[in-house]
Amino acid sequence: MPHHRGQEIRRWRDPKRYLWLLALAVPTLPFQAGGLVALTGLGALWWWGPVFAFVLLPLIDHLTGKDSANPPEEVMKALEADRYYRWCTYLYLPLQFGALVWACERWAGGELSVAESLGLAATTGVVAGVAINTAHELGHKRERLERRLSRMALAQSGYGHFYVEHNHGHHIRVATPEDPASSRMGESFWRFLPRAVVGSLRSAWRLESRRLRRRDRRVWSHHNDVLTSWALTVVLFTALAASFGGIVLPYLLLQAVLGFCLLETVNYLEHYGLLRQRRPDGRYERVSPRHSWNSDNTVSNLFLFQLQRHSDHHANPLRRYQTLRHFEEAPQLPSGYATMIVVAWWPPLWRRVMDPRLHRHYAGDLSRANVHPSARMPRPARAVSG
Repeated sequence: MPHHRGQEIRRWRDPKRYLWLLALAVPTLPFQAGGLVALTGLGALWWWGPVFAFVLLPLIDHLTGKDSANPPEEVMKALEADRYYRWCTYLYLPLQFGALVWACERWAGGELSVAESLGLAATTGVVAGVAINTAHELGHKRERLERRLSRMALAQSGYGHFYVEHNHGHHIRVATPEDPASSRMGESFWRFLPRAVVGSLRSAWRLESRRLRRRDRRVWSHHNDVLTSWALTVVLFTALAASFGGIVLPYLLLQAVLGFCLLETVNYLEHYGLLRQRRPDGRYERVSPRHSWNSDNTVSNLFLFQLQRHSDHHANPLRRYQTLRHFEEAPQLPSGYATMIVVAWWPPLWRRVMDPRLHRHYAGDLSRANVHPSARMPRPARAVSG
């Protein structure tokens, strides 16, 4: 029997090995939009990015269903070491910045109407938002190259402080009221957004200032990872404005805001209402699979480097995306991120879909949930299918 098991392991191949390359379709969205406009003559297709992300992907997610299979434990080490998967993330960056330069050429060319330019900015904003996810994957790794690439990927969205706050703030405080990136039951996305943006910025600055003081270094210096990350954005936007003219700056700022708002929408849905309990010593319990909402929708996971297996990521931050595992005990979203992002933008719909799931997760005892202080506690709702 062990001999046959060994043969099965040696024959195992990642069935999604080459499908991970689909993620590289995202940074080409501006090019896709331009091609569709050229083919059809329809200027409205400069808005292709939002249509692709929030209409087409949810539809494909629904049609293709879920994949809860995990790689065999015996192949994990070899799968982690396979550098092919790293190149799938590395290649996002040249496509990302190539598309950004190309978009600036279009904005500066004078051929687009204001509505079309705004559409291209929205499409480019989708690229910037998903680039933060790529930076997230790279920024957790020990290799210096990957950490540098992470900070570069964040430059387009101006959200370089995420590099500090996510690793050293969110991963410590996740699923607690102290975490600005963990949403609370009864808190709408639109109430969560300013709290998350301002809170993550303040947290990143405090964390980096404390790190530098411990090392007896000046806060206002090139050693400050928050300042140097923001400097990358300033250099990037200044270079693009110098090359194409100041006309590109409003669109660069708009796509950056849209990009980090997309990130914060994902933050909103990943830990909604989930709470780590206090231990007798006053500290929070360890992070477990039940503290993150997960999804096994196949297509969203391919495009987001399996971010939706979020529980395993929090349990093992250094684990690479191709080896993240499904946990039966983790609470499940009714659909993939592509769908749930749109649901999150409509608070009544979000609460109708998610609050009953939270009730079930805590067996009706909402004293164990992360509830917004001003939230009106709903009566237990009927179960929602899915």
